Amino acid sequence: MFTEEQQRSSGIHNRLTFAGMSTTNTSFDSILSKLKIKSLNEMQLAAIEAIDANSQVQLLSATGSGKTLAFLLPLVKMLDPANTSTQAIIIVPSRELALQIESVFKSMGTDLKVTCCYGGHKREIEENNLIQPPALLIGTPGRLADHIRRGNITVDTIETLVLDEFDKSLELGFQEEMSFIIGSLKSLKKKILISATKGLEIPGFVGIDDLHSLDFLNEKDQDTGLAVKVLHSDGKDKLETLFRLICMVGNRPAIVFCNHRESVERTSALLKEKDIVNVYYHGAMEQQERDAALCKFRNGTSNILVTTDLASRGLDIAHIRNIIHYQLPLTEEVYTHRNGRTARMDASGTAILILSPEEKLPDFVTGEVEKIELPATTTLPEKPQWSTLFVDAGKKDKVNKVDIVGFLSNKGQLKKEDIGLIETKDFFSFVGVRKSKVNHMLHLIKDQKLKNKKIKIAVAK
Repeated sequence: MFTEEQQRSSGIHNRLTFAGMSTTNTSFDSILSKLKIKSLNEMQLAAIEAIDANSQVQLLSATGSGKTLAFLLPLVKMLDPANTSTQAIIIVPSRELALQIESVFKSMGTDLKVTCCYGGHKREIEENNLIQPPALLIGTPGRLADHIRRGNITVDTIETLVLDEFDKSLELGFQEEMSFIIGSLKSLKKKILISATKGLEIPGFVGIDDLHSLDFLNEKDQDTGLAVKVLHSDGKDKLETLFRLICMVGNRPAIVFCNHRESVERTSALLKEKDIVNVYYHGAMEQQERDAALCKFRNGTSNILVTTDLASRGLDIAHIRNIIHYQLPLTEEVYTHRNGRTARMDASGTAILILSPEEKLPDFVTGEVEKIELPATTTLPEKPQWSTLFVDAGKKDKVNKVDIVGFLSNKGQLKKEDIGLIETKDFFSFVGVRKSKVNHMLHLIKDQKLKNKKIKIAVAK
C-alpha cells in the first residue's frame, strides 16, 4: 500500500510536465534530480496542487521548509517558452533572497530566461538584461518600481505574481513601492503569497478576494530536527562565554546573531583578538564586502559568521549546525527566522541562547531546553584550511567557473582538490583555494592572462 503522501506525489508526477525544459514532456522528477532532491515534502506537494488549482494562494510555512521550490515548480509549469514576453514576477524584500531564488531557478535546468533586479549595483546592468524580456523577473520593490517607471519592464504581459516573504517587505516599509508595482500589473491571473509569519493582515492593494490558504506553521517542532540549548554567562558582557562556547563547538560552522550593526563589528573584532577566525555581515556594508563575507563562510575560509538579523532570511548557506543567539531575539518571529538557518529540510541543528545573569529565557522559547556546561579548559579551534581569492572578472566579462578552474589548474598548477567553492558575480568572482597552496599559486600566475586579459587576482580582503 502507498502512503497518502506517496499517492499524492504520484498524482502530481502524472499531471505535471514542464514545457520550459530543453527536453519536452519532462516530469518534475527530472528537475528534482538536477537539484539533487529525492522527493518533495508534504507542504511542497500541497502547495503545488493549490497553486495549480487556485488563482489566489497563501502559503504559510516555516523558514527552511522548502518554500522556494514549492512555488517555483508550479511556476515553471505556467511559463510558456514560446512567449518572448515577461510572464511572471517575484517580489522579495532583499537582494540576498532575490539572488537565492534566481540560483534555484537556474539550477532547475530550464531554457527560460530569468533576470534579477536589486539595489547595490548599477541599474544599467539590469537595463541591458531587460532589453530582451525575461520569462521570469525577480527583484526588490524599490528597484522593480524604478524599472517600471522608466519603461524598462513590459507589465501588460505579466500574469503571475509571487510575493515571497511579503511580511518582511511590509515590515521594511515597502508598501508604497509594492502598491505601485501591483497596481501596474493589469493582466494578473494568479497571485501567490509566501510567508513564515501567521496572522499578518494582507493590505488592500494586493487585491485579494478569493484566497486559498495553506497553513503549515502548526507543524510540531519535534519534526524539525532542531535542539534548543541555553548557556548561562557569568558576566554581563558575555564575550568570554561566547569565546569558550566557540572553542567547545570547534570547527563546525556557526552563525552568531547580534541585534545591532555596531554589536556585530565589536563582537567580530573582539573574537579576532582572541584568535578566533570569523567574518561579519550587516546591511551597512558595501555589496562586494557582503558577498565576500558570505563566500568566505560558505567555502570554509571562516567557520564563524557574526551578523545581524539580515542573515536570518534569504541566505543560501548549507550545513549550519549551530545558531548562537549572542544577543537575545526581540520577538518570536526573529527567533524563528534565526533558527531557520539550521535544521533545514532533513538536516538537524542546534540553537543556543546565551543568557547574562540579569537575562531570562524569553517566553516564546518553549519545549525542552537543555542547559550547556562549558569545559573547564579551552582549546582554540583548528584554523580553517581554506583561503578566498578575489578575481576581478565575472559573468559580464564572459568569465565562468570553468574558465577559472582551467586557469588556476594550468597556470597556477593547482590540483582539483586544491580548488574549492567558486562564486561568479557580474563583474568579479570569489574562489576557495587551499591555504597552503595560495602563495606559490599567486607567484606562478602574477604575469599570466585569463582569457587573454590581465586580471587582478589576490587574497580577498
